[in-house]
Parts: sequence; structure tokens; C-alpha cells
Amino acid sequence: MILKWLRWRRRKRLLASPFPEDWLTILDNNVLFYRNLSETQQEKLQRILRVIVAEKYWEGCQGFNVTEEVKVTIAAQAALLVLEMPGQYFDRIQSILVYPTAYFASGKTMGPGGVVTEGDSAREGEAWYRGPVILSWDDLLQGGRHNHDGRNLVFHEFAHQLDMLNGRFTNGTPLLETKQQYEQWQLVLHSEYQRLVQDCRGRHRPLLDCYGATNLAEFFAVATECFFERSRQLKQKHPELYEILQGFYHQDPASYIA
Repeated sequence: MILKWLRWRRRKRLLASPFPEDWLTILDNNVLFYRNLSETQQEKLQRILRVIVAEKYWEGCQGFNVTEEVKVTIAAQAALLVLEMPGQYFDRIQSILVYPTAYFASGKTMGPGGVVTEGDSAREGEAWYRGPVILSWDDLLQGGRHNHDGRNLVFHEFAHQLDMLNGRFTNGTPLLETKQQYEQWQLVLHSEYQRLVQDCRGRHRPLLDCYGATNLAEFFAVATECFFERSRQLKQKHPELYEILQGFYHQDPASYIA
């Protein structure tokens, strides 16, 4: 209880000071969706991103210099996901590591059909249980500056973090609020996942990125990217998927200012 009180007091003190003017320039240049939010939503996002910037340990990799621009650009995009989740600041994440570009890392990956591949692979980002989140600056900046292509690295990796709030591993089902929500989630998510797998095997060009056909965890992360970046198309072509994501994030991005 004492630790929670100290954290609350620290955050209250932080948010009592004015929002840095130069950070507004960063948002305007690097986080285009910020312009689509109402004034109330913008103020809420500012508060969340300030807490994320202040409370995470930031580290540059391969000589990369983590500046305020880097922190604000990442934190703002992460903040959008939890804009309507009071008290959610990704507290389980201890550190955020940033590479200048895509990087190579060793490990195992599981593809369609349960095929496991081992060895070094090029990566844009990773999300680990209780952190860290690892990101490529070039790729996350691209995602922030192009907010209608359905691809956003920060959304993707932080969606994995939300997925892990329901347990140690990602499985495509985050922590939900009701039994009915879980039942609807399972029904819709599995159906839409199988639809994407079939579309990606055929000649169809689906709205969702085919990387989402890897497994249910990747499907949730890819669906999150599309929910915020191609919201109107997703609502039209996949209304049930849009509805369950709207229920989870408590947002309706298709209605935001164009």
C-alpha cells in the first residue's frame, strides 16, 4: 500500500506541471493520429505518455541515443491503446530498449501448422513478459508518421503486453471484464483468425496483415494495428472483430476526426 501511495503522489506531482511545449512539436511531427483526437482525448493522452516517459528505464542499443523525441514518440503511441483504460500505464514493463534499425536476434519462432524455426532472424521489435519491450526506431517512426497503412510497431508490441496481463504467455486473449465478453471473444477471434489463414493461403488480399495468421497472439496484435490504423475499413469488412476490439479498448477510432 505504501508503494502504491508513493507512486500516486509522484504521478500527481508530475502531472501538476505544464506539458512541455516542445513535446507538442514532437507529437505533431511523429504521431499523426494525435491530430485526430478531440481536445479532451489529447489531454488524456498527454497525461498517460508523461507517466510512461517518466517511469520506464530507457536504453539505446548499438550506440543509439534515446532522446526525448524517441521517448515521447514511443510513449504517445503506447498511450493511445490505453486511452480509455483508467490507471493503465503498462506498469509491468520495466524497460524499453530501442535499436536504430531492425536487428538480428536468435531464438525460436512458430509459424502456421506449428512449424518451429530456430536461428538468427531480423526483427523490428519484441515484447517480453514484465518487459522489456524492444523496438526499432526506424520502424516505429514509420508507424507513427503513416497512420493509415495498417502497420504500427508500437501498437503491435504493446498489444502483446496487454495480452500478457491475462497470464505469462500471449494467447490472443487479454484480460477481459465479463464471462460474456470472454465467450464472444473466443467465438469471434477464432473465426476471424481462421478466415485470415484461409485468405492468406489463397489469392485474396486481406485487410489484415498475413503475419496475423502465424498464431492467435499475433492475430490479436495485428488486429489491434488495423483497429486503430484502418478502423473504418475494419468496421465495414469485419464488423464483429471491430466490435469486440471496441469493447476491449473502450474506443471507437472509426468515429475519430479524419
